[in-house]
Amino acid sequence: MKDKFRVLAINPGSTSTKIAVYDNEQLLFEQVVRYSNEELAPFDSVIDQYEFRKSGILQMLAEKGVALESLDAVVGRGGLLKPIAGGTYAVNAAMLEALRLAERGEHASNLGGVIAKEIGDKLHIPSYIVDPVVVDELADIARVSGLPGYDRLSIFHALNQKAVARQIAKDLGKPYDKANLIIAHMGGGVTVGVHQGGRVIDVNDALYGEGPFSPERVGTVPTGHMLELCFCGKYTLSEVKKLITGKGGLVAYLGTNDGREVVKRIEAGDAKAKLVYEAMAYQIAKEIAADAAVLYGNVDAIVLTGGLAYDKMLVQLITERVRFIAEIKVVPGENEMIALTEGALRVLRGEEEAKEY
Repeated sequence: MKDKFRVLAINPGSTSTKIAVYDNEQLLFEQVVRYSNEELAPFDSVIDQYEFRKSGILQMLAEKGVALESLDAVVGRGGLLKPIAGGTYAVNAAMLEALRLAERGEHASNLGGVIAKEIGDKLHIPSYIVDPVVVDELADIARVSGLPGYDRLSIFHALNQKAVARQIAKDLGKPYDKANLIIAHMGGGVTVGVHQGGRVIDVNDALYGEGPFSPERVGTVPTGHMLELCFCGKYTLSEVKKLITGKGGLVAYLGTNDGREVVKRIEAGDAKAKLVYEAMAYQIAKEIAADAAVLYGNVDAIVLTGGLAYDKMLVQLITERVRFIAEIKVVPGENEMIALTEGALRVLRGEEEAKEY
């Protein structure tokens, strides 16, 4: 068996695609291909962006001098599939169909497995996804929504939350399956997960409007108001979904999904930007505090992660409200690229078998 594997990792986000190439765990390069709202505007659905995004990835690899023939595997971020256990999955026909049809909802992560499969098949190398956003470890009590037939769903930033949870548990001197953690991933969407016994037993479904609002998503909206919006005759179902995921939150209030721009406006004296940004922090803090009740207050640490965790203003606003619960750990950015790669490497090395969807 080979002792060195080269892996291409692909992580599509709402307005960017992160790509990285690793030789085993050694990073060769990591790059973010960014897209403006104007560039993405012509595409009616996420899957329609497939060729456009794939071309950008191949162009970047060529610019970096990475020969496609040198790759041993391609791994993409998992998308909105049916609820499945965590782990590394081989991309197969059933998965491709589910991602293309977007039966469980549209999200940029749906492109990860599709692009990985296309590149991998042409090179005759395996393609995988790891810990997709639909990893489902909810406790039974957390599924009950209040409306029979419409259980709460587990859709969250599983890859980064799991990777960060393992890192923080190690820092605390505990195995992951012995730690009680609340992890808030703050990016284009915000998901706050309760990690107990190595499982995420509760988490808000940020994709379909639950929990805090975020740069691009509405979060929880009063049901009566949402019903009025849906039946006013002004919007189609597709348009309402785009309002909930993509055109809500900071985008709706301030016309931007860039937290850095909002902070600049605040520093320039923009009172509206200040109120909206503080309200987002307020809602994130409320979600964290509510999750502490799930753990009966027995919380080892609260972790703030994701791109917005780089912003000291937002971190401070949240910390002031929840530091009474537990120690606050800040892990800015994401650990998703190495987490994707490690998932692929475990299979390539024969340490575990790839799961089938």
